[in-house]
Amino acid sequence: MLNISGLSEGIVLDHIEAGKSLDIYYHLGLDKLECQVAIIKNARSSKMGRKDIIKIEGGLDKLDLQILGYIDHNITVNIIQDNKIVEKKTLKLPRKITNVIKCRNPRCITSIEQELPHVFYLADEHSEIYRCIYCEEKYGK
Repeated sequence: MLNISGLSEGIVLDHIEAGKSLDIYYHLGLDKLECQVAIIKNARSSKMGRKDIIKIEGGLDKLDLQILGYIDHNITVNIIQDNKIVEKKTLKLPRKITNVIKCRNPRCITSIEQELPHVFYLADEHSEIYRCIYCEEKYGK
């Protein structure tokens, strides 16, 4: 059995769909941080069969929970202090996301004005559909 040492202070992202941890790693910019990050892929899970886990040393200020909520709102965020889980955060789909996805409409203003942020709003929560605020282009998962 593989053993990854405990975390005295930090964050554990649990219940990540198997194979999605590297996407999350790069979307959250964890590759740019100076802290320790452990990625566990294909861990056994009674609830999911297989899952990925990410352990991040340090505080919650390192994470953008909006991006994480967009990527997968079923992920559990465990806050670790003094080697214990002190809080569990559940995620939800953010109402608005900026510069996470890019508009694919070639006639959208974001295609012409390169410095404009790519902003999408949640148009349909049930279907997880987002729309560009500039041109209404649909983006679904």
